[in-house]
Amino acid sequence: MVVSFRWLPSGGSLANGCLSARRPLSGLRKVRYCPASCPRIKRCRESLPLVPCRVPEDARPPRGVAVLSADQLTGVDESHLVEVPGGHRLCPAVAGDFAALQRDAAAAGFDLRIASGFRSFERQRAIWNAKAGGVRTVHDDRGRPLDMARLAPGEQLRAILRFSALPGASRHHWGTDLDVYDAAAVAADYRVQLTPGEVADDGVFGPLHRWLDARMAAGRSRGFYRPYGVDRGGVAPERWHLSHAGSARDCESRMGGRLLRDCWRRHLAPDGLLLRGEIEAELEMLVARYVTVPPDWCPAR
Repeated sequence: MVVSFRWLPSGGSLANGCLSARRPLSGLRKVRYCPASCPRIKRCRESLPLVPCRVPEDARPPRGVAVLSADQLTGVDESHLVEVPGGHRLCPAVAGDFAALQRDAAAAGFDLRIASGFRSFERQRAIWNAKAGGVRTVHDDRGRPLDMARLAPGEQLRAILRFSALPGASRHHWGTDLDVYDAAAVAADYRVQLTPGEVADDGVFGPLHRWLDARMAAGRSRGFYRPYGVDRGGVAPERWHLSHAGSARDCESRMGGRLLRDCWRRHLAPDGLLLRGEIEAELEMLVARYVTVPPDWCPAR
């Protein structure tokens, strides 16, 4: 699959490019960025069905942002991050745009805050092993506890991946993704759960997310979109999860099995990751299904 597009100037609404669906979305894809005058775009337009992909008007590629190292991509190195209010950490470009989105939200009567920002490799490994080892409960899509002991290893793997990322493959490692809530909608001692019920239209955070829906649809979300806004058969929908398009795109394009295997080889003991054999047997497919976001489905990328 080849995606060609250019970034829009302020006021734009549609990426000038095309998507050729020569391979299934579940497979690996190759992404190329071309100027509007690129002959490849003209040839694709003439010979292939076009599926345009819109981007937010304000999702410009961040300037002066260094390409993350392998250890930064996998959550081992945190040196690329800055601290933001609440003790959370984000990439500098993301922190600036999120502060602007917070101001927009405040003008609309919301107190937009971060429930979870950066998450380290070790923290993600602890979550994974606790679930795979039966120490931490794994739920199904209806919120019911699963009896993991009754599931085959492959079924256990997919049950965990529905709600938790592989260590080294979490989008929260990059400093580009965050989970949000409206502090103005709840009491100070309210414990945010990040459940579908909270973010449903009639849930306690429903008004905030309807407002975010409208901002994204209008291209006024400061470059943020929802990578897991719909159910594509991988990660369960997470309406609370926002990603900074301009910053996350490069990270996502570099994520793959080779990067993860190298990370695990350097930073894990042989028995440091439960279900590792099942994971490595189909790692590229798991990355494609549970990490990457196909560019053709998202209306505001």
